[in-house]
Amino acid sequence: MKKITITLFIILLVILGGITYWNFRNSYTKGVLKLEILGPSEATVLQEIIYTVRYKNNGNFNLKDAKLSFECPRNSLECSLSDDKKSSGEGDFLRKEVFLGTIYPGQEKTITFKARLLGKKGEIKTAKAWIFYRPKNIKATYQVSTTYSLHINNVPLNFEFDLPSSIGSGKTLDFSINYFSNLNYPLNDITVKTTYPEGFSFTNSQPKAMGKTDFNIQSLNPREGGRIKIRGELQGEIGEQKVFRAVFGVWRNGEFVPLKEIARGVTIAEPSLYISQLINGSPNYAADLGELLHYEIYFRNIGEKPFEKLSLITRLEGDMFDLSSIKTETGENSPGDNAIIWDWTKVPELKFLNPGEEGKVEFWVKLKENYQGPPDKSPVFSNEVTFLGKTKKEFVNKINSVISFSQRGYINDPFFNSLGPLPPSPNQKSYFTIVWTGKNSFNALDNVKIKARLGQEVEPTGTTSPATDSFTFDSESREIIWQIGQLAPYQDFQLAFQVVFTSKSQSTEPSLLISPAEISAEDKITNHTLSATTSAVYTAFSEFKEIDQAIIPYTTSSTSTVE
Repeated sequence: MKKITITLFIILLVILGGITYWNFRNSYTKGVLKLEILGPSEATVLQEIIYTVRYKNNGNFNLKDAKLSFECPRNSLECSLSDDKKSSGEGDFLRKEVFLGTIYPGQEKTITFKARLLGKKGEIKTAKAWIFYRPKNIKATYQVSTTYSLHINNVPLNFEFDLPSSIGSGKTLDFSINYFSNLNYPLNDITVKTTYPEGFSFTNSQPKAMGKTDFNIQSLNPREGGRIKIRGELQGEIGEQKVFRAVFGVWRNGEFVPLKEIARGVTIAEPSLYISQLINGSPNYAADLGELLHYEIYFRNIGEKPFEKLSLITRLEGDMFDLSSIKTETGENSPGDNAIIWDWTKVPELKFLNPGEEGKVEFWVKLKENYQGPPDKSPVFSNEVTFLGKTKKEFVNKINSVISFSQRGYINDPFFNSLGPLPPSPNQKSYFTIVWTGKNSFNALDNVKIKARLGQEVEPTGTTSPATDSFTFDSESREIIWQIGQLAPYQDFQLAFQVVFTSKSQSTEPSLLISPAEISAEDKITNHTLSATTSAVYTAFSEFKEIDQAIIPYTTSSTSTVE
């Protein structure tokens, strides 16, 4: 009986121990380690994305041998750690491994990763993260995981067909695919894939096609573009529409990643004259106020019969043009008139234009320096091209917004009453106020930021007006950045911040307080990147006259330029 009792007692201990161990082990799996990814909700293609991975041990025990795996979205062009930590070298290009060691109770940390994404507008891109760990005194390995998705809201690439709207059946069709990059990052390994409609017979192309449909482009830098010229013959019934399609994409790890897709229909009809136009070499040019524009108007006979003794007229519409600046070599324009006329006596192609032949006329004109239009409307400039009695076409182009921006230094200012002294005394602190002031013009802006560098003997006090969390300082690079974000049309902006200067020399020469400041932004109407730069601010003793006067007693204002 005694043996049976001992045996039952041992069995009971084993069962209770197993239950305790089971409960102890499973307590680790219920919310002990919290893991999340933070990042933007949307992004432009190839914009640098910062993902912040945050984890926290909510338990009462150590989590040992922890390792973080982070996977950038599929087809990312870049994927890297942005922290000081180094990847373990495991994983592939898109997956980065970081050894975390022991995560102590209550410990919370973040690790950041950088990526540049590829994809089409509207596409969802998902990042993933895992942490593998082993609770103290347990051999089993656990894991937590999470994902984070954003969508691509903008692909700033101009990609379009230059195709006639109609053509006669059986006639030679010359058309082009034009592309232009408004991205702020270069592209490589590009391919344009075309799909031709039934009835189209490919003849040749420039550059040479692979298999008649694919065109390779080695690289495309920001603000660069090109043209693919294709020739063939199109057959069809009158009134039938033939749809041409093309895809612009890049190759990534052996996979073709589309960035933009286009389609354009051509109707089989009685032929006429086809008109196309380039401004400063681009088919869809966005200009700056006051910019000189070079127009090239192309006309092609896509009919069956030659044209003779033609007259071509273009009219500059609206009030954006400086009509006094019009220059043309072969056209006629009266002072102050918005029309330019070319006739067959001065342009050989207008005298006689065979089927399939193309001619060109050109002129130059400046846009006005200022925009006086309604505040709720983005400005455009347009022109209409007409062949008398034949055909006409209207072209409309957009205008980049203008950023006015200044940087000034003060003492005895209304923000912080910075007292200097001025001139600064060696080995003593002098307090100054820097003010950034500016205004946007007629287009909404996104990703607006200002950056500059402080002098070697200058430190920020951490005081700003208004108070903001978007003002940062990097002590190593000495760069200060104000992330403004978005600006509405005609919105003002201003930030004042205090700095302290400690002179370490006996020199009376002016010392640098802050370098030239640069503002950059993305124009949401034209998809172009804009920038403006100010002058630097010094402790300019010779310019200081009164205690309430700015250290630099004038405003340096710069208008935006397209990068």
